[in-house]
Amino acid sequence: MKTKFFAALVGIAMVTAGCVKTVSDTPTPTMVPFGKDSVEGRYERTLDQVYQAAVKVVNTDGAVITEYIPHDTTNTVRSLHGKVDQCNVWVRVEAVDPRITSVVVETRTKWGNKNIDLAHELEKEIALQLSR
Repeated sequence: MKTKFFAALVGIAMVTAGCVKTVSDTPTPTMVPFGKDSVEGRYERTLDQVYQAAVKVVNTDGAVITEYIPHDTTNTVRSLHGKVDQCNVWVRVEAVDPRITSVVVETRTKWGNKNIDLAHELEKEIALQLSR
């Protein structure tokens, strides 16, 4: 009886939790759809420099799974999806203006819970990579 009750509670939690959009505009399932799950940094660097730093950091700490680099040269947004410490990581790099580039790092555990500490750590590592 306890097992059926627990299974029912888990089922209800999964149905009500739903999905959220990541910073790369892809949906992902989550148990906690509210609250802060991303960190942003802005740098006086080009879009290419910030994106390459993000790729290097994710590859150093884990692995890049997919990259979104549009063929349109006027597009000012790039993104990637990777895995670090068994967490999903999404990074969005966007040119705010010709001199300033924004990077947003979002992380979620394999169960869909947010991991803001990892997002903050990766954003810091990108900043450190840019300073080299």
